[in-house]
Parts: sequence; structure tokens; C-alpha cells
Amino acid sequence: MNKGRTIDDTHPLHTSVGDFVAGLKELERDLITKDRIAEYMAATTLRPEALQHYIWWRDSFYTRNLIYRDELFEVMTICWSPGQKTAIHTHNGQLGWMTVSQGEVLTHEFHHTSCNAPQNQNVVNIDCLGGATELQIDKVRTVGCAEGTGMVTVDKLQTIHQIENASKGGCVSLHVYSKPFDSCIAFDLEKQRCYRRQLSYFSKDGELVEK
Repeated sequence: MNKGRTIDDTHPLHTSVGDFVAGLKELERDLITKDRIAEYMAATTLRPEALQHYIWWRDSFYTRNLIYRDELFEVMTICWSPGQKTAIHTHNGQLGWMTVSQGEVLTHEFHHTSCNAPQNQNVVNIDCLGGATELQIDKVRTVGCAEGTGMVTVDKLQTIHQIENASKGGCVSLHVYSKPFDSCIAFDLEKQRCYRRQLSYFSKDGELVEK
């Protein structure tokens, strides 16, 4: 494990983390939609220098680093060492947006076709309870997202995906979720099962979380 960049401050013409969060809080006054937040994130770029306090690496697993959280929004960086990727997972039916501040990721999008626990699907305020031991998940497409270009979104129609670092070096992605969630359904296609997975942060507010 090692800390990320050590640049002391950001260029005055570049957006700060505080500015970014303040803008999100302004958007809370009206209806939160996928398009509104996507437009805001496309117009409000956070460079690696601005995210320096939220960049942490470890060789064993990617890191989830909390920047801000309230009842409507969760903001974090995810830092990926070479070769790291998520499991195929859901987003609990919540909205999500991702841009890349350093490097490049590939997002593999999937569609749930069938399983032997259909009664656990489409639960109110959560997209699935898991528990299937036979399932069919079909890959829909792969989308690339690189530093300063592109955005990946999830919604109630496209909620299942897998993200992997496509860079030869470290990658830093910025994620916004509405609403926040603390667990998700992960899919293990080799073992033909899905299960609820608890989520945790590697750091909060720039400080390493004690284990």
C-alpha cells in the first residue's frame, strides 16, 4: 500500500473537490435524474491533482475512497492497480455515474436473463436479494472510459456491470451514486451463484480506515 500524489494544491483554474461537492448539493434542491448529474459531471472535471487526498493504492485489491456522503449522494474515488477489476455486480437499482481522472477503464455491461430464484428479483428499493444457484447473465457490450473522455452510467434498466483497469499503470475513477448503498449483489458465473456482498471504504475524507 502507498499513498498517491503529493502535490500540495491545485491550479486555481481547475475545479476543487469542495467546488464539485458544493455543485452536487445545489442539485439536491431539484429532482435528481441521470441526465442532470451526467451533464454536471461532464462539465465539472476533477483532475488527479485535485483528488490527491483520495488516491490510495494497494496491490491486492482496488480501493474505494469516500469523499462525501449524505442522504442523496455518495462520492468516491476508486483506485485501480494494473489488472484489477470488480466482480460482476448490481447497483441496487440506484443511479450511478463514473468518469476517469487518470488512466482508462473498461466497463462490461450485462443483462440478467434468468435464474432459479426469480422471486428475489425486483424487490422494493433494492434490485435483487440474491440466492440463485443457477443463473444466466448475458454480456451486452463493453464501453471504454479514459482520462478526460467518456462517462459510464447505471440506472434501473442497466444496473449490472463489471469494471476493470485497462491501463498499464494505475487508474483513478470518480464515482457518484444516488442514493448511497452499502451492499450489492455479486455474480459468480463460474460457480453459478449470486450473493449479497457488503461494501466498505479503504479511506474516508483522505484518511485510511482502521481495520
